[in-house]
Amino acid sequence: MFRTALRNVLAHKGRLLMTMLAVMLGTAFVAGTLVFTDTMGQALRTQNSKSYADVAVTVSDSEAVGRGYDHGGRATTGPTLTEDTRRKLAALPGAADVRGVVSGFAGIADKKGALIGNGFSTTGTNYVPGADGTDPRYPLVAGRGPKDATEIALDTRTAEKGGFKVGDTVRVAVNGPVMQLRLTGTLHTNDPRVMAGGSLAAFDTATAQQLYLSPGRFAELDVKGAPGADDTALLAAVRQAAPKGDGIEARTGRELADEQDRMIARGTRFLSTFLMGFAAIALFVGVFIIANTFSMLVAQRTRELALLRAVGATRRQITRSVKAEAALVGLTASVAGLLAGIGIAVGLKALLNGPMDANLPDGPLVIAPTTVLAAIAVGVLVTLVAAWLPARRASRIAPVAAMSSSEQPATQKSLRLRNTVGLLFSVAGAGALAAGASGKEVKLVGLGSGALLIGVFVLTPLLSRPLIALFAPLLRAVYGTPGKLAGENAVRNPRRTAATASALTIGVTLITSLTVVGASVNKAVDDSTSSDLKADYTVAMRNFSDLSPEVAPQIAKAHGVSAMSTERSVPVAVGRGPGAGSDENEFLTAVDAATIDQLATVRIREGSADALKQGKLLVSSGRSEQARYKVGDVLAVTYPDGTKGSLTVGGVLEADTALAPVLAPEAVVGPHAQPGSGLNKVLVKGTNGATEQLRQALRDATGGNPLIAVKGEKDIKAESRQAVTNILNMMYGLLGMSVVIAVLGVVNTMAMSVFERRREIGMLRAIGLDRLGIRRMVRLESLLIALFGGLVGVGLGILVAWAGVRTLADDLKGITTVVPPLQIACFLLAAAVIGLLAALWPAHRAAKLDILGAIKTQ
Repeated sequence: MFRTALRNVLAHKGRLLMTMLAVMLGTAFVAGTLVFTDTMGQALRTQNSKSYADVAVTVSDSEAVGRGYDHGGRATTGPTLTEDTRRKLAALPGAADVRGVVSGFAGIADKKGALIGNGFSTTGTNYVPGADGTDPRYPLVAGRGPKDATEIALDTRTAEKGGFKVGDTVRVAVNGPVMQLRLTGTLHTNDPRVMAGGSLAAFDTATAQQLYLSPGRFAELDVKGAPGADDTALLAAVRQAAPKGDGIEARTGRELADEQDRMIARGTRFLSTFLMGFAAIALFVGVFIIANTFSMLVAQRTRELALLRAVGATRRQITRSVKAEAALVGLTASVAGLLAGIGIAVGLKALLNGPMDANLPDGPLVIAPTTVLAAIAVGVLVTLVAAWLPARRASRIAPVAAMSSSEQPATQKSLRLRNTVGLLFSVAGAGALAAGASGKEVKLVGLGSGALLIGVFVLTPLLSRPLIALFAPLLRAVYGTPGKLAGENAVRNPRRTAATASALTIGVTLITSLTVVGASVNKAVDDSTSSDLKADYTVAMRNFSDLSPEVAPQIAKAHGVSAMSTERSVPVAVGRGPGAGSDENEFLTAVDAATIDQLATVRIREGSADALKQGKLLVSSGRSEQARYKVGDVLAVTYPDGTKGSLTVGGVLEADTALAPVLAPEAVVGPHAQPGSGLNKVLVKGTNGATEQLRQALRDATGGNPLIAVKGEKDIKAESRQAVTNILNMMYGLLGMSVVIAVLGVVNTMAMSVFERRREIGMLRAIGLDRLGIRRMVRLESLLIALFGGLVGVGLGILVAWAGVRTLADDLKGITTVVPPLQIACFLLAAAVIGLLAALWPAHRAAKLDILGAIKTQ
C-alpha cells in the first residue's frame, strides 16, 4: 500500500501542487519566524555581552531617573553617587578604574530643524576620556571628544543623517532652550537604543551632569576589575564602600548582562509568539485546502479505490494509503518550506537593515535543530490532520463502486449531523459573544468568536445555496447560459464550495474585524478631541517626557496667546483617616484653575463647576467609581516634598474625558511638587484661533527645540489615526500569507473541478457552447465562490468587531461600532477580483480541452 501511495502522489503531482504550495507557505512562515528570532536574539545577546565586557561591578542610582527627581534628574533627598564616591571605589583592592555615567534625552536637529531619530531613543551621555584623550566605550571615528559646554560629539549615523561634519554647529536640546554646540568628533556605539533608530549625543562630564543631574553627580558608576580580581569579592567591597539608601544598588556586570539576556529572551519570545499566531492562521487556512484537495482526489479515484477493496484491500489499508500520500506531500512541502523560511529570515533581516534602517546587530544565521524539527513536524502533522476525514471517506467506498465511475455523494444523514453540530457551535458562540460584549469580558468575547467561527465554517454548505442564489439571477440576466451554468456548478457540491470559500473567509473575517475596530477607535478619539479640547494648541515633548518649567513663562509671553494652562503630574499619598487602612498613591494633575475652562470642556455631573477655583478637586466619573470618591470627601494627602495637607473633592465630571482622572489647582498643589519638576504639557488658546502665526510663535518661544511638538486639533487626530493605520498595515501584511494560501485554494479547487468535469465540458462544447462561454462559466463559478467567502467573512468580521468594541467602552469615552462602507466594499471587490484571477488558469485549461477526447473520458 505504501508503493501504491507513492505511485498516486507521483501520478497526481500536478493536482497536488497547490496543496504543496499551501503547506510550504505555512511552514515557511513558521521556519522564518524561528530562524529570524533565534538569529536576532543571538546577535543581541552577543552585543550585550560586549557592552558589559569591561564592567565588573555597577553601582546605580535608580532614583536619578525615578520618583523624587524632575525630568533632568536633579536630586532633592537621599544619598547620591558623587565624584568622591567614584574616587573611593577606584581605590578599592581589585578595582582598576571606575567610570562615572550620566545619561538622559538629547534631541538633535538636522539643518532644517527637524528631529533626527524617533524621539524615544534620542540619547545623551557623557564622554569620559582616558589618559590618551579617548573614551574606549565610544571609539572615535573622526575628530576628538568634547571638552567643555560649547562642544559635542555625535554617533556616526546621526552625523550622517544630519549632514554634519567635524567643526559644524549642531542644534541640541534637552527639555528646554536649544543649545548651539560645535561638533568636535564622531563616535561609534553599539548602544541598542541608538541602533534601533535613535541618536547619541556625547557631552563632557560636567555639562552632562548640569543637564541631567547636578554638578558632581552620577547616575551610575561602572567599576572595571583589575586582572585576576574576583568579581564577587569586589562586589562585596563596593557594597561596603558605596553610600547606603533607597535607590542605590550594586550588582556585578555578569548579573546585569544576564538580566539583559533574559529581557532579550522575553522580547524575542514575545515576537516569536506574536508571529506564530499569524503562522497558525496561515496553516489553519491551509487545512481547508488540503482537506478539499484530498476529498476531491478520493472522489475522482472512487473506482480505483473500489477495485482495491474488491481485490482484497482492507479499510485500514485504504486509510493508511491515503494518510501515507498525505505524509509524503507534507514531508516534501515542509522541507521546501524550511528552505524558504531560511530565505525569508535572511530577506527580513536585510529589509530591516536596509530600507527600514533598523540597524540590527550583525551575527551568523542561527538554524537550530529544534527549528528544523518543528518546521517539518508542523507541516507533516497539519497535512495528516487535514487528510484524516478524506482518508476515512476513502475507506468507506464499497467494492461494488468499481462498476461505476461516478462520485459518491454525501449522505443526507452526514449533512444533517454536520448542520446540527454547526448550529450548536454557532448558538453557543453567539451567546458567549453577546455575554462578553455585555459584560466587557475580553476572554469571553475571544472564546465566543472562536466558537462562532467554527460553527459558521461547519454550516457553510448549508449557507452556500441561499447566499449564492442571491447572485444567480443577475448572472443569468447578464451572461446567459454561462452564468446559469456557473450558478448551478457553484452549489452542485456544497461541501467543496464551503471548504474553498472558508479558506478565504478566515482572512476576510480578520481583516474586516481589524478595520472596523480601527475605524471605531479613530472615531472615538476624534470625537473626544473635538468635544473635550478647546485649546488651539498643545505643547509637549515628543517622547512624552516632561517639559522644562522654563517653557511655561516663555509661552505666556508669545505673541497671540490669550490663555494658557500648564499640566503637571503631582504624585501624592492619600489617606482616608483613622481606620481607613494604608495610604494609597494618587496622581493629581495640576492645572490653572482660572483658565482651564477656556482650554478644555469641563462637564460637571455632581458638585460645583467652580471647584478648582475654590481650591478643590475635580474627579472623573470613572475614577470616582473606582476609588469611591464623593463630593465633599476630605482627603488627607502627603505631598512629594514631605508636607501634609488636606484636599476636598469639589465635583465629579459628567463622564470620563480627555482630561486627567483627578484635577487639582496648580496654585494649591504646585508649590508642593519637587522643585523644578517638569510639566506634562501646556494648553494654549490663541487670540485669533489656531493660526500658523501662533504655531510659529510657540515654536519660537520654545527655542525651536526639535524634541518639543506644537500640535493642533488636526495634528492630534492625525497622529492617532497614523498610529492605528500603522498597526492595521502591519496586521494586514501578516495576514497576507493566509490570503495568498486562500487564493491557491480557489485555483486548486477550480483546476481539479475542471479535470473531473472534462466529459461534461466536452458535451457542452459539442452542443454549441464556445470556448469563450466555457472560460466565462469557470470564471463566474470562481467569482461566486469567492464572493460567498467574502460575504460570510465580512458579516462575521463586523459581528466580532462589534463585540470587541463593546469591551473598549471603559477605556474610550463614547466609542461606538463604526463600519466604514467604502473599505468594506473594497474587501468584497477584492474577494471578487481574487475569484476572477484564481480562475484564469483553470478557465484557460477548460477552454483548451479537445472535444472528442473530453467526451471519451471515463
